[in-house]
Amino acid sequence: MGLFSKEKPKIKIQTTKKDGFSGWFKCSHCNELIHKNELDDSLSCCPKCDYHYRLTANQRIALLADEGTFEELFTKLHATDPLEFVDSMPYPERIEKAKESSGHNEAVLTGRCRVGGHPICLAVFDFSFMGGSMGSVVGEKLTRIIEEALKRKEPLVIVSTSGGARMQESTLSLMQMAKTSAALAKLDDAKIPYISILTNPTTGGVTASFASLGDIIMAEPYALICFAGPRVIEQTIGQKLPAGAQKAEFLLEHGMIDLIVNRKEMKNKLTEIIGYLQQEKRAI
Repeated sequence: MGLFSKEKPKIKIQTTKKDGFSGWFKCSHCNELIHKNELDDSLSCCPKCDYHYRLTANQRIALLADEGTFEELFTKLHATDPLEFVDSMPYPERIEKAKESSGHNEAVLTGRCRVGGHPICLAVFDFSFMGGSMGSVVGEKLTRIIEEALKRKEPLVIVSTSGGARMQESTLSLMQMAKTSAALAKLDDAKIPYISILTNPTTGGVTASFASLGDIIMAEPYALICFAGPRVIEQTIGQKLPAGAQKAEFLLEHGMIDLIVNRKEMKNKLTEIIGYLQQEKRAI
């Protein structure tokens, strides 16, 4: 064969990965390329801009609770379908799909554990279960864990991430706002600390009830915290909201929350606050 040839070189080109995903993706906040392994190593926070991605309830418990101390309570409660609600599918079918995708029976896990050695009652929402929506079972589990904290005289911590009240249960889900708030009033009367941790997103009836009633209200950076989303508000009032109006940083500036804590520091800060509140209670 001469120096030049009309034959095209035979180069094998692999157009797609075998598993369809290389591990690289673009951060939804800073648009920088990051690898899944980097995200896993940084507690699901972007290594470039520190944007906090969602955690599952199990990941959140592992982050906050002392290792091996979490004991789940009220696991036998299950949602029913008193309204026989159907949207794109029957409500019972939607519940079953949520159970399969999340691995849990409901949108909140409740139990007892220790944080920095302090015994507490803990409730953690999981957004993968129907957007962390609050139905009758969620309201009942929250009320029971509040009553458990009251009985044991232990601090209560609730970690919220939710789209609000569950529409498939209509008024029954809205009533959980009053139910949980009334239970928290008893906790307040007993001078038992309640710490509310707001993560992205915390919206709707959850924001409008127990999530906003903490003695201390903490939030993760960049968390969306609101009743109605920005698009709904803008359509209602016919005006554009200020930049970042419903983000944790804006709410801190305007006194709606007490502090913003990076996920990497959340357990240490929670331990510090619980220790301080317990010391103050003993001094009264």
